[in-house]
Amino acid sequence: MKIVPLLAVAALLAGCATVPSPDAPRLDHSLSARGQSDRIKYVILHYTVSDTPRSVKTLTTTDVSAHYLLTDTEQPFFYTLVDESRQSNHAGISSWKIYNQLNSASIGIEIVNPGFKETAEGRVYAPFSQAQIDQLIVLLKDIVKRHNIAPGNILGHNDIAPQRKQDPGPLFPWKQLADAGLITWPESSRVLARVPGYLQQLPEVAWFQRKLAEVGYAVPQNGELDQATRNVISVFQTKYRPSLYDGTPDAETAALLDVLTSPLPVAPAPSPEGR
Repeated sequence: MKIVPLLAVAALLAGCATVPSPDAPRLDHSLSARGQSDRIKYVILHYTVSDTPRSVKTLTTTDVSAHYLLTDTEQPFFYTLVDESRQSNHAGISSWKIYNQLNSASIGIEIVNPGFKETAEGRVYAPFSQAQIDQLIVLLKDIVKRHNIAPGNILGHNDIAPQRKQDPGPLFPWKQLADAGLITWPESSRVLARVPGYLQQLPEVAWFQRKLAEVGYAVPQNGELDQATRNVISVFQTKYRPSLYDGTPDAETAALLDVLTSPLPVAPAPSPEGR
């Protein structure tokens, strides 16, 4: 006998729950503007300079954060620390092409890696495990697909902050990302074909500065081989020529820049008569 009154009360409460608050805005979601784009334009890769437990602590209990943290465990996996819809504090003072302060337009991925140590023979960087790179490529492909990330917009922290950052360093295997179709890579045959010409006549520093800016780097445009320019050249070399990244504007670096900024022309579609 008590079931009917209880059902009636439940129905009444359910009905009340659907009544909008008088203070709530009246929203119509039936329209969508043409002039819009995804907030996420870039993916920025970092190393943590720490092990997994300390990396977790740093990225969850301080003001520094990242959307994802890739562990260095035997079977690496990702901690999701910040939802992609929200901004994380991973890029800091940064610049790439027309964007500054890339936190607001990027996804940050931290990879557990000790970074480097100074030795009597110089700075020695720690390698990344292949298992980590395999997992990273899977995640990057997913992010690229969901946010339509351009190949030139998967970057290292050093790319967007070349005056103060080294990560992910010269041992990060960017070529594997290129082979997976994730980033643009200068075709080796075209680079080799250009090297002899640049060995005979190396461009002036101003040329290197213009080309680096065309790629996306924030670099001085003063025609001088100052320390800031050397830093940017060194960062470029760690990605595309990691065997030597001393910041010297040499012939191979010129050839790499030339090819990267001179894409092959797209062949025109055949005419109906030529089919």
